[in-house]
Amino acid sequence: MKRRWIRYGIAVVLAAVVAGGYFAFRYYRSTAVMRDGVVLVPTGSDFGQLCDSLSASGLLGNEKKFERLARMRKLDRAVRPGRYALEAGTTYAELIDRLRAGLQSPVRVTFNNVRTLDRLAGSVSRRIEPDSATLAETLTDPATAERYGYTPQTFMAMFVPDTYEMYWNCSAGDFLDRMKRESDRFWKEREAKLARSGLSREEAVTLASIVYEETKKKEEMPRVAGVYVNRLRRSMPLQADPTVKFALGDFSIRRVLFAHLEVDSPYNTYKHAGLPPGPICMPSIAAIDAVLDFEAHDYLYFCAKDDLSGAHVFARTLPEHNRNAQAYARALNRRGIR
Repeated sequence: MKRRWIRYGIAVVLAAVVAGGYFAFRYYRSTAVMRDGVVLVPTGSDFGQLCDSLSASGLLGNEKKFERLARMRKLDRAVRPGRYALEAGTTYAELIDRLRAGLQSPVRVTFNNVRTLDRLAGSVSRRIEPDSATLAETLTDPATAERYGYTPQTFMAMFVPDTYEMYWNCSAGDFLDRMKRESDRFWKEREAKLARSGLSREEAVTLASIVYEETKKKEEMPRVAGVYVNRLRRSMPLQADPTVKFALGDFSIRRVLFAHLEVDSPYNTYKHAGLPPGPICMPSIAAIDAVLDFEAHDYLYFCAKDDLSGAHVFARTLPEHNRNAQAYARALNRRGIR
């Protein structure tokens, strides 16, 4: 008899625990975020749109209860746009406080290897609120470049490739202001080297863009930069193949031919002496630093090696360079690269 009562007591306790767990789960579902997730609240949203965004996220177990509590806590009068990363277990009260205070979570915006401002707009728009069309229109507007002290041709020089933390709902103007501050900080750290190079910021980036398109091998970049510095100082045309590709709008060209060199463009450095009007891409920081720390030597020419490894061979005289170029041309011919 005593054992029966013990078993009965254990069963009652277990039932109470199960029931308690069930009701606790029901309460949890009705008062807390169910799982980790992200909610985007677009600029200009009202309370109804905020609730729609939360509903679409599927993070709330009881949307009606959240809405009632949010109205009680006056969230309907203070909707703040942004990107909110929510954690499972966050109570509705905590969530409402975060939304009212605008305590959004930043995003990481990364860009590099960009050839045009249109492509930069497409890359950045995937991480912040303004769409690619809005960003592209702003970036390519001549008045925008002028406002930041650039021309449309040199404006690419303001953007330093890196990863930046910013808020999702920043405007196109906010993004550009941030990039200008980052650019100024970047160059402040390199003021002495820039002065020693004799180049302006825009000229240094323009030359770096050519170096970057010529070689992706970091160890070669200072030597390639040195070749171009030597040619500039001797008033020799740069004769840089990447500038011809840029002028033609076709970086897929694997072999620059004599016909390509006839393109009528200020970016054609076979026809026009000095640097082109602006960068032909967004160079890497390594390429910029290679220009500022260019290697001092007496090379005036370089050519891709005939092993097609991507490395280059350098020459001091034109006859020496012509021999290197012929060897490279034969290598291309053997592989049927036209």
